Amino acid sequence: MANEPEEVKQEQRQAEAPGAAVEDSPRAPEDAAGNSGSEEPEIQKAEFERFNSPGLDGDQQKKLEMLLDVVLPITVELGRTRKYIKEILELERGSIIELDKMAGEPVDLYINNKKMAEGEVVVVDKHFGVRITSLINPADRIKSLGDVE
Repeated sequence: MANEPEEVKQEQRQAEAPGAAVEDSPRAPEDAAGNSGSEEPEIQKAEFERFNSPGLDGDQQKKLEMLLDVVLPITVELGRTRKYIKEILELERGSIIELDKMAGEPVDLYINNKKMAEGEVVVVDKHFGVRITSLINPADRIKSLGDVE
């Protein structure tokens, strides 16, 4: 422990002392007037790459643009249940169908009959919607492409 840097020793002392103040970063030395010896950091505007990659040739770009116009069905599944035909025929206005999910559990979002995300039901201006809370792992999505339903 004698060879450890002073910062590590200080962190260990703070972890051992409950309620001790934690210092986020080391302070710069101050002069007699209380001014810090460090200067203001230089701030630069962020620069982002363009979305249209220059690596695509004209033919590839046209193929990509054509795919952007493909319509896919989106299904939100609140839950599932199984009923006999007799029970379905007895349904009427106000009937309650019990589902296999509890209230407040995430709903499943399917795109082209493949599960792509989970979300929560929200109401926006008298309309129902789904706020996506998590996406399915890309490896699992690719694996599910081979499944035939």
